[in-house]
Amino acid sequence: MSNAEIGLIGLGTMGAALALNIADNGFDIAVWNRTAATTKAFHNDAGELAARITPTETLEQLVAAIAKPRAIILMVPAGAAVDEQIAALRPLLDDDDLIIDAGNANFHDTNRRAQEAGDKPFLGIGVSGGEEGARFGPSIMGGGQRQHWDRVAHILTAIAADYDGTACATWMGQEGAGHFVKAVHNGIEYADMQMIAETYGIMRDGLGLDHGKIAAIFAAWDKGPLQSYLIEISGKVAAATDPQTDAPMLDVIVDAAGQKGTGRWTAIEAQHLAAPIPAIEAAVVARNLSSQRDLRAAGETLFGTGPHHMPHDTLSIETLEGALIAGKILCYAQGFGMIAKASAQFGWALPLPEIAKVWRAGCIIRSAMLDDMADALAADPDGNLMHAPAFATLLKERHGQLRQVVAQAALHGIALPALSSGLAYFDAMRTARGTANMIQGQRDFFGAHGFARVDGGEGHHGPWGS
Repeated sequence: MSNAEIGLIGLGTMGAALALNIADNGFDIAVWNRTAATTKAFHNDAGELAARITPTETLEQLVAAIAKPRAIILMVPAGAAVDEQIAALRPLLDDDDLIIDAGNANFHDTNRRAQEAGDKPFLGIGVSGGEEGARFGPSIMGGGQRQHWDRVAHILTAIAADYDGTACATWMGQEGAGHFVKAVHNGIEYADMQMIAETYGIMRDGLGLDHGKIAAIFAAWDKGPLQSYLIEISGKVAAATDPQTDAPMLDVIVDAAGQKGTGRWTAIEAQHLAAPIPAIEAAVVARNLSSQRDLRAAGETLFGTGPHHMPHDTLSIETLEGALIAGKILCYAQGFGMIAKASAQFGWALPLPEIAKVWRAGCIIRSAMLDDMADALAADPDGNLMHAPAFATLLKERHGQLRQVVAQAALHGIALPALSSGLAYFDAMRTARGTANMIQGQRDFFGAHGFARVDGGEGHHGPWGS
């Protein structure tokens, strides 16, 4: 019987949570997983929501269970698995049936899939918020033809997070626009997490604070300008105790950070766009460095321990907070600058204020600052967030604290790749005349590339041969 309003393929962690969310919001859904036992177990564990869920054992049964025109969400691993699933599904569908890739796809793949779909409906949507967000309200970034988004917008906005009555779900633009915005979200997430980790490192290694005090500091920061999901959970992580050893949980976690690739995609694409995102790139590099544990241990043996305790009055907690506020603003400014570059490059007309609004709830980088960022981007969509009055004021007040933290960390052997890169970006972006004139002179000297003169004209050459 064709009564489900939507279908979903892939009942992994995110897919299962999203299917329950859809059912919980009053929509009948048909589900299928490659492993039939997984589908059966999911339905059995769905409780009172099971009545709205139709489990199916084959793709043919899935398609038959969905009302026409059909819409089917794919929640399968990014890459070849998506192409394989589309190839298996398309022959079973009518020409007006809609396939929605809601995984962590590379936006270039989404562009290709949209082109390959031709006149057949296809959407690529970014979904952020982890398992909890997928279950109770994620942030959703849609890409594809607007008319296809509108077909399912009532479902996607209903299941999305809510911020003061506004759903954190919207259409971003054509083809891979939604997945591109999600990738930049994840790049900002990398930098935000890295900056928090660096601040934790100063408290632990530089100031010698125990995890209880560190947890209390994060909890206090979560009540001020830094209020955000990542600060909130950082306090909870710092406060947790290992049930096996009674040691602080952080003391038993290996210091090698994993990654699924979206941050790396952001860094790579930024180079193609000539978009400066040094804090995000530094965060990606830091994760790569974290995996080289043996080399780091060898380096410590050869050169001596890096982190050294600071005198107790070297840095205050207020100074650390100010540094993190400044770093966060600079990180977001870089991310939105990259989105603006892509909007112009790909002709997407990406709605920057709406992107900030979509990120206000549900997603991993949700933060109190995003409301002001949405206002700033609405007032000046082409401007750098650094120059928006509210954030310019904060940077004027806080960049000195960021400078103190970076300087003291350097003096005491504490690596701050993301915060240091953020500071370098700030200083470069407030220097009207930099040092690239030397680079241009060098390029002309060895390659006769030419240069522009400050008194006018292009293609000049220096007197290097005389």
